[in-house]
Amino acid sequence: MAKRKMEWAASGTHLRGMPRRVVFMAVGAFAKAVANLLNTTTVHNADTLLRLVRHRPPGVPLLTVSNHMSTLDDPVMWGFKGFPTMDARMARWVLAAEDICFKNAVLSYIFRLGKCVPITRGAGIYQEHMNEALERLSDGEWLHTFPEGKVSQEDGPIRRLKWGTASLINRAPVTPIVLPIVHHGLQEVSQLSSTFLK
Repeated sequence: MAKRKMEWAASGTHLRGMPRRVVFMAVGAFAKAVANLLNTTTVHNADTLLRLVRHRPPGVPLLTVSNHMSTLDDPVMWGFKGFPTMDARMARWVLAAEDICFKNAVLSYIFRLGKCVPITRGAGIYQEHMNEALERLSDGEWLHTFPEGKVSQEDGPIRRLKWGTASLINRAPVTPIVLPIVHHGLQEVSQLSSTFLK
C-alpha cells in the first residue's frame, strides 16, 4: 500500500484541530472578501446546499460536483453570504490536483489542513488517495469534486467527465446524496487576481 501524503495533517485531531481552524478562518475570510466585497455574487437554491451541509441524516455522505473554471473555484465558491465558510467542522473535503496543490511540504501541509485530498491526474480511479476520498464518504462526510478533471474556461458545455466521481458513488457503502453545482464568473476573478499579483 502506498503511503498517503501527510494524511496525519488532514486529521481533525492534529494539534487539537487548531491549525485546521486557523487555515479555515484565513481562507474563509479571503473567500468571503472575494465573493462579497470585491465582486457581486448571486446564488440560486443556496438553501438546498445549506440544508444538506447542516441537516442531512446521520451517516449519509454528501457529494457535490461542479464545473471547474479557475484555480480559485474552491474556496471562493463557498464564500457566499450565509454559508459557514470559516467553520472547519462543516467544511467540505475536496479532491485537489497533486501537481498544483502539493508541490512541496509547506503547500502539502496547508492544503491537508484545508481538508484537501491529493489526486494524481492520470493515475486512475483506484489510486491510493481515491481510497482516502472513499473513506471520507464512508464516514458520512461532505466531499466536493470537479469531475472534468482540470480547469476549463471555455464558455460552453461541460467537457467529458472523468470516471473518478462515478466510481466513488458506486463504491460508497452508503449511497451519497449527489448535488450538482454550476457556477460562472470565477474565471474572471482568477484572471484579475493573476494580473494584480504580477
